[in-house]
Parts: sequence; structure tokens; C-alpha cells
Amino acid sequence: MPAEPVAPPAVPRDDAGGRTARRVVVVLALIAIMPAPYLRNLRHDYYDQKIYMSAMDWWAAGHPLYDYVQPDRVQGALYFTYPPFAALLLAPFGYLRLGVAIAAFAVLTVAAVVVTTRWLVLPVLRRHDLPRGFGLTVAVLLVLAVESTRETITLGQINMLLVVLILGDLLFAVPQGRRWAGVGVGLAAALKLFPGIFVLYLLAARKWRAAAVAAVTAAVATLLAAAVAPGDSWRFWTHELWVTDRVGRPDYTGNQSLFGLLSRLTAPTEPDRLLWLLLALAVAAFGLWRAARAARAGDALVGLTLTGLVGGLVSPITWIHHLYWFIPAVVVLVDAALDAEPATPAGARRRGGLFALAAVVGLPIVYGLVTFQDWGTAIVHTDDPVDFVVRNMYVLLSLLVLAALPIRRHADEKPMTRTERTHLATNDDQR
Repeated sequence: MPAEPVAPPAVPRDDAGGRTARRVVVVLALIAIMPAPYLRNLRHDYYDQKIYMSAMDWWAAGHPLYDYVQPDRVQGALYFTYPPFAALLLAPFGYLRLGVAIAAFAVLTVAAVVVTTRWLVLPVLRRHDLPRGFGLTVAVLLVLAVESTRETITLGQINMLLVVLILGDLLFAVPQGRRWAGVGVGLAAALKLFPGIFVLYLLAARKWRAAAVAAVTAAVATLLAAAVAPGDSWRFWTHELWVTDRVGRPDYTGNQSLFGLLSRLTAPTEPDRLLWLLLALAVAAFGLWRAARAARAGDALVGLTLTGLVGGLVSPITWIHHLYWFIPAVVVLVDAALDAEPATPAGARRRGGLFALAAVVGLPIVYGLVTFQDWGTAIVHTDDPVDFVVRNMYVLLSLLVLAALPIRRHADEKPMTRTERTHLATNDDQR
């Protein structure tokens, strides 16, 4: 006698009004606490942007661009350190009133946060059948709360605009094989040296055409700047580029690179350059190897995230506003955790471990390292274990993520929705 069909268990329908109210409360709570960290960061008073604008005024008056210097209580003296192509793009802002220029930078940065967060989070919300409007709103607010974002906005930095160029290129143009793939990375590398690591990533991932386009784009932009400002260009590429103390003190806690870690260990003396070079080469080789594996597996987001972390580690100077790359790392960890099947013991353990790792990374980058702590101006030798961990927090987190970030084998596939998983589980129970 055939078994009678068993109806699936009734799933109570959530009250739409109550669900909306709870979401509104969450969003309003995040907005309410947002000013707390920003009030601390506002002490920066758009310091870096003021240096840019003052340097542009100095340059427009006929002085050599790289002669501009500004005293600083922590670093001693600060200079204009960007390549000449960046100066060409910053020059028009020098004709604006300072308040207008600051407002323009802030608006552009917030717009870049919204755009890039949408690129990162919307595919995850779609894949896991999660509410898009609410999820994206919460994600944007959380990204705005991260210390690297706060530092970018309140210092008046241009990092988020570079992130737009890099993500747009590596998430869309390169995977889709567009003819202009590589242009975004090339422009970013011409504006600041840090994004040059992504050209190496394209080579490691065997994206030969995109790597060539990126290199040619950076070269053309650099030559354009040389045609406009030949003397300043020659001076930058032959001298200023190699004078690392123009950027700031490497032992300062805000420098979260391997060289910064070593500098704090050996302060007041300089660390062994050969030791640093060997460590940097080892980290770069491992990180780019993993990034290339991710690219070949179709996980472009993991590939570029690992590459960004490698760039932060191996650069002699990596300020906190450079460390955007923890944000996509947390997105990947949450996505991979949601992909794990909680109905099986192994899947449940994997899900719990990935969520825990996301919290280990996410909570510190929101609280931050320099927002609520004044590390002073003195050169201090780091010999206490707790002090070592705290003052090198981002370096240690970078190494952890570099080793532990999962490569999603089917990052471009849409998993089953929650309803589909529920029906599948019900059918399994009936068998």
C-alpha cells in the first residue's frame, strides 16, 4: 500500500509590518551611533587634503612641486608625494575654495562607497535570497563605519576613487574580456604607486592582454604628465620616489606594513633591509600565488582582495586609509559561510568557523587602531607581547586573511534559495 503523501510543514508568515519596523530600527540605530567614531576622526580636519591644496597653490605660483614641505608634529615634515599625473588631476581643485574642495572630496568618497559596496554585496544578497534594499543599506552604513573609510573621509584622501577604478576593472572588465580591461588598474597605478601590485596580479593570473593594457595606460598617463611638467616628473621618478622618509616615519603605529612592524621592533634603529626584503618577497609570492589560484577558479573578488592585502604588507609605508581590502574580505567570508550547508555537521562547523573569522576581522576594523588611541609622537621600541599585537593589528589580520580567506569555487553561481533548501530538506525527511 503506497504511503500517503505528507504535506510540507506550514511555515508561519512573518508580519510584513513588524519586519519592516525591525529593519527601520536597525538602520536608525546604525545611523545614530555613526557620529561617535567620526567625532574622534574629525580631529584630522582634512589634513592630507589641505596639504594637497597647499601644494597645488605652491605649484601654480611657479615653484617646484616637490619642494613643498609642511611641518608636522608626528612626522616632522610632510611633502607632496604623489606622482606628477596625480598632481595634474588635483590641480583644478586648487582653484576652488578650500571648503568647496573638501565637500567635493567627501561627496565623491561617499558616492564611491555606495557604488563599490553595491558591487560587492548585491551579488551575495541575490545568491542567498536576502532582502536587497535593507541588506545594501546596512552594508553601506557598516562600510562607512570602518576605520579605513573614516580615515579616508576625514583626512581628505583619494583612496576610494582608486578603489572604484580597480574594482570596476577587475570585477567586470577583466572577467568579461572587454577590450579596455586593464585601463582602470593602469590609471590607478599612475595616480598612486600602491595599485601597481594589481598589474603583477594580472600577470600572475595570466591575464596577459589586461596586464599589457594596464602597463601601457600607466605609461601613457605618466608620459602625459612628463610632457606637461618635465622637470617635476624627472625629479619624482629619479629621486623623490626612492626617498621613503618623505612619506612619514615608518615606526609610527599608523604604518601597518611589514616594514612598519619591523621598524617598531628595532626602534630607534632602522630594521635590516635584507630581512624586510626577504619577508616581503615571501609574502608577495604566497599571496599572489593564492590570488592567481582564485582568479583561475573564477573568484575574481578573492583574487583582488588577496592582492590588495599583499600590497599593504609589502609596501614600506601603508597607512590605515590604504587598507580598504578588509571590507571585501569580510564580504567573502560571510558569503562563504552562507554557502555552507548547516544541516550537516561539517557544514555547520564550516559555517560557524567562517562567521567567527568574519567577526575576528570585522570588529577590529570598525573599532580601529588610531581612532580611540593616541600613540604619541615619541619613537617607542615595541617589546611587550600585548603591545606588539595591538600596535600591529592590521599587519597580523592581513597575514591571517592572506592564509585563511576561502576561494569560492562557484562564486558566479546562484545557490538554492532558502525556500528551495526548506523544500529539499522536507523531501529528504519524507524518504
